[in-house]
Amino acid sequence: MNIQIKRAYAEVLASDGKRILVDRLWPRGITKADAKIDWWAKEITPSTELRKWYAHDPEHWDEFQQRYRAELRLQTEVLQQIREMARQEKVSLITAAKSENYNHVIVLKQVLEES
Repeated sequence: MNIQIKRAYAEVLASDGKRILVDRLWPRGITKADAKIDWWAKEITPSTELRKWYAHDPEHWDEFQQRYRAELRLQTEVLQQIREMARQEKVSLITAAKSENYNHVIVLKQVLEES
């Protein structure tokens, strides 16, 4: 599988492949035309409750990962669709998250690559 994580504010490149926005909220200051998103997969983002609880606090990171993985177990169909895409072409998981080390897309990518 060929999956990468990319910030929504980074330059859009042809080499990005399929661009899948994996944030519940649309990135601020970016138009839909400029973002060039192929699919907005809101279904596999952390629930509003989990997102608010986590609040990108590194002290919650370990528990956040466990809770988010539990939520993802309910999204097998969407996860499988992304895996199939990634087997055929490059997939870029697009996020506006500022932290490169503590964000949900890291967990999502790991889950996608585990199967």
